[in-house]
Amino acid sequence: MWNMKTAIYIGKREAVSDPCLQTLWDDLRAGGCELDFLAEGESPDEGHDMLLSVGGDGTFLSASMLVAGKDIPVMGVNLGRLGFLSENRPSAVASAILTGEYTVENRAMLKADVHTGNPELDEFPYALNEFTVHRSGAAMLGVEVSLDGVQLPTYWADGLIVSTSSGSTAYSLSAGGPIVLPESKVLIISPIAPHNLNVRPLVVPDNTEIRLRMHSRDENVIYTADNRTAVIPSGAEVGISVAQFSLKRVRLNRSNFIDALTEKLFWGEDVRNIK
Repeated sequence: MWNMKTAIYIGKREAVSDPCLQTLWDDLRAGGCELDFLAEGESPDEGHDMLLSVGGDGTFLSASMLVAGKDIPVMGVNLGRLGFLSENRPSAVASAILTGEYTVENRAMLKADVHTGNPELDEFPYALNEFTVHRSGAAMLGVEVSLDGVQLPTYWADGLIVSTSSGSTAYSLSAGGPIVLPESKVLIISPIAPHNLNVRPLVVPDNTEIRLRMHSRDENVIYTADNRTAVIPSGAEVGISVAQFSLKRVRLNRSNFIDALTEKLFWGEDVRNIK
């Protein structure tokens, strides 16, 4: 693909000199791509055709905030750790971009209705993976949850996660939540260390309006939107719904979610499955 203007977001600046990345930059330039390395705090503009996020899934989450609401697809370039959003090795990226061997898929994002006092979160109240509320001290957290106005039993736990299908392999998975295919139009509500044996994660349609109300003997609650954190009062309410826009994520044609589960989480690893 010739004359593609590509923005590049690098999570760790020291990675710029990585030999694998240098080869990638050379190959892209040789193929006619114009590379624009973003400075800290800089966002790509509508003139960019693609954003390369270089790092792991945390870097990808930060990069997604730079293009949310813009028609700019994001491709993750992984530098060696576990990655579902950022899964592509540098050696595979250039040829895929230059030959068009990739697919742009839409990933749902979440929007929160809450005042945190953190300008970064209040001005941009979106998340790709999940929102969480978590106790800030030793006291257990009570979370009242309503779905389109219908009240659920109160969750007594360390916290609660509301995730997208993309986030099903992130924090929600660690809390015992289900794995769902990224294209599934659902939201997942997963309690964190619930103090009740019969409380389980809940999967709801993604057009559901979710409201959370927290109460605790502690004064504050920790609130997170992906990799951003704030402290809110324990009596605060949080409204969560699917955002009016989605994130455009670039997936190489040769990759798929099931293979990623097998490779990264050893899903189905069993001596009886060895051929």
